[in-house]
Amino acid sequence: MAAALLALPLPALATPADPGAAARSAAQMLGAAAEELDQADTARNRVKALTATVRAYEAGLAAMREGLRHVSIREAALAAELSSREAEIAQLLGVLQTLSRNTSPVLLLHPAGPVGTARSGMILADVAPALETKAAELRAKLEEARTLRTLQQAALNQLQDGLDGVQKARAALSEAVADRKDLPKRFTEDAVKTGILIASTETLEGFASGLSDIATDEAPGSLPDITARKGSLPLPAEGRVLRRAGEADAAGVTRPGIVLATRPRALVTTPTAATIRYRGPLLDYGNVMILEPQAGVLFVLAGLEVVYGAAGQVLPAGSPIGLMGGDQPSAESIVRQASDGGGSERSQTLYIEVRQGNDPQDPETWFQTAKEG
Repeated sequence: MAAALLALPLPALATPADPGAAARSAAQMLGAAAEELDQADTARNRVKALTATVRAYEAGLAAMREGLRHVSIREAALAAELSSREAEIAQLLGVLQTLSRNTSPVLLLHPAGPVGTARSGMILADVAPALETKAAELRAKLEEARTLRTLQQAALNQLQDGLDGVQKARAALSEAVADRKDLPKRFTEDAVKTGILIASTETLEGFASGLSDIATDEAPGSLPDITARKGSLPLPAEGRVLRRAGEADAAGVTRPGIVLATRPRALVTTPTAATIRYRGPLLDYGNVMILEPQAGVLFVLAGLEVVYGAAGQVLPAGSPIGLMGGDQPSAESIVRQASDGGGSERSQTLYIEVRQGNDPQDPETWFQTAKEG
């Protein structure tokens, strides 16, 4: 029996060296975000500080989701391995128990006499260390499974703290944006002309072409040229490209912009310094934010639930301009989704269009995107 057990391999699973490392690192990120939130209350530039805090929470929560996913995958693999080797493990335990009960007087009673006793002793001397090695590997796997389960249970509280923290940070950011008075303005929006333009517009192209007509007292000049930065601008929100320019949606409709899949309540920021040309509902795009980073170039962002700022304001790079919609998931649902092997939950979509000289441009020539999709 012992020889047969030794012949059975102990397979190594292709998993990260420490599946719990990402989850533990994420917990530290969430703790650091909580400290940033405390410091943001006294920061001179609260909007900038709170924007960084929300971003820190988003990064920490994303890392926690990914860490939990790895933990769940490793735990499931361990459970499957131990379950498939249940009979082998029972045999191993039986052999170890038998060896522990054997005493020297019993070995001396070997039917083959002293020679048989000697041979048995030599076999046991060879087999016992290997059996102990297998037993040690088994104990290590069982201990790892217990550790991963404990880590998942601890993550529930950490996730809840992080979700509460990011909700508080978003509320504080919305308040700080509303109280902000220090932004320069390039023009004043004519509300009547804006209403007429919206009512008479049937396409985004037509609306964009009439934007200059709704501005009064516009300051001359433009923000610095950013053409040299084409292809290196950060995306306005954390997410992945769901649909590229010119790709048809489920209804067969094609548009010149890209669709970015984001998580619920994701923060949307300016990719670079820009003037707000328009903010509000438009056509079938939902809430729209149109930014002008330089004369003749427009960034159109559509699908936000909350929009910040006012037309004419000049925003620094990285300024918050709104939040995506959707309901923030509970900690329990995130853990449950991770246990099922998921963890992305990017259920919201942000439409991004770039227009230069009122002609649509492929946004992927302006923004950094994952080319593999």
